[in-house]
Amino acid sequence: MQLNQEMQSQGQWLFRWRSYLPLLFLVLFIPALQGFHYPFGSHFADLAWESLCLLTGLLGLTIRCLVIGYAPKRTSGRNTKGQVAETLNTKGMYSLVRNPLYLGNFFMWAAPVLFLHAWWLVVIYVLVFILCYERIIITEETFLFQKFGGEYARWAANTPAIFPRHLRWENPDLPFSWRNVIRREYHGLFGLIAALTAVEIIGDLFVERAFILDPFWVVIFLSGMIFYFSVRYLAKRTNVLQVEGR
Repeated sequence: MQLNQEMQSQGQWLFRWRSYLPLLFLVLFIPALQGFHYPFGSHFADLAWESLCLLTGLLGLTIRCLVIGYAPKRTSGRNTKGQVAETLNTKGMYSLVRNPLYLGNFFMWAAPVLFLHAWWLVVIYVLVFILCYERIIITEETFLFQKFGGEYARWAANTPAIFPRHLRWENPDLPFSWRNVIRREYHGLFGLIAALTAVEIIGDLFVERAFILDPFWVVIFLSGMIFYFSVRYLAKRTNVLQVEGR
């Protein structure tokens, strides 16, 4: 019991600061960048690998979008001060895994880690992710069990925590809302693009010993920046992206 309480206490702290956990890896990026190289010595092969990393990050974002697009108000949020759940989500992505947002985070944060071609960094990332999110999930599930009781217990008994055992999708009660997705996930999209662009520029600097702007990443970054500030304006200054009940 004491160990469980300790893990819950750690989970509460990690839950509050979970958005900043990737920053811990900035220290490890320095030695990884010192060994940065182009696969097979080819810039073209490096661009192909970078594209695969981008797709990995977009896979994570897509998973998050499938959650947010169907989520009712005061569920599946970015709250940090405490647990919030007015209803128990068991459909959509939640019919596949109990923590789909964290599955999305896993792939999104894996993208810049994979970018550096350092196998040891990938191993550390996976271990740290498991260590941290195990505690966060224990904290959240204790809260949900206390609030929803048997309903939660029955759903949890048949639904894996992170990685799905099947793809039997159960349609959500609410329709999908692109406006809700854009309003709540535009930060994540631009954060992913900005992180990958920064690693690309610094990686080229280590290899070529010169500041290089790859046209591929310039276009992606500028497009992402325009999208970010456009959506930010709509979200802060208008009601265009507001959806009733979301």
